[in-house]
Amino acid sequence: MNPKGKNASWWKSVWPPLVAVLFFLAAWQGAVNYLHIESWLLPAPSLIVQEGMAQSALLGTHTWATVRLTLAGFAIGTATGLLIAIVLHTIPFLKSALYPLLILSQNIPIIALGPLLMVWFGFGVLPKLMVITLVCFFPVAVAAMDGLTRTDRMMMNYMRMSGASRRAIFLKLELPHSLPQVFSGVKIAATYSVMGAIIAEWIGASEGIGYYMLLQKSAYRTDLIFAAIGIIVALSLLMFVVILLLEKWLVRWKPDQE
Repeated sequence: MNPKGKNASWWKSVWPPLVAVLFFLAAWQGAVNYLHIESWLLPAPSLIVQEGMAQSALLGTHTWATVRLTLAGFAIGTATGLLIAIVLHTIPFLKSALYPLLILSQNIPIIALGPLLMVWFGFGVLPKLMVITLVCFFPVAVAAMDGLTRTDRMMMNYMRMSGASRRAIFLKLELPHSLPQVFSGVKIAATYSVMGAIIAEWIGASEGIGYYMLLQKSAYRTDLIFAAIGIIVALSLLMFVVILLLEKWLVRWKPDQE
């Protein structure tokens, strides 16, 4: 596909949701003005932007705290998920024994597990990182295990007949072949990591967007809560886009979708 075709395809995929968002914001603004809804109940988008800009310095400080926590937790969660996938793939007995436990781990609400982590490990950064790790590792582990099991059997048999070692087969065939599926899980984990950071800050923190939202809830500042939500959405989208660009750079052999 030529660059012009790529640009046209990109624009065609972007403008429909962009128009939908703008229409939604315009309808929101019009409904608030026309129905005279109190700002503490449902603020207009213009008021949210205005009040958010007025507190930009404070929001910036809390946002940076959330970004630091998110990136650290996302890195640990992704590495944990990949490690679990590799171990369970190379040791089938462990996969049969532990895979159901991985699924069960996702049935425990993080908001319920968080207070226990705070009791066990205190109110420092460790329990917060554990919350994000618990949110992020599962999609990465499942996607990576799925990708590793989809290796081309003909190529694997060829490498075995050629005398390739188990390590060589994994590094040169199974791992590269699984990258598209791995990145599918990493993209999910990237968006979940922001949510995990906010939940961790709700449970116990002295800074961050989640902590800021709790303060504004107590003050009935709905406009600033919406401003914080906007930042959360922007961070999630930014994380997703960064991982998407990294995938395009690393998985260059993957054919472009027409």
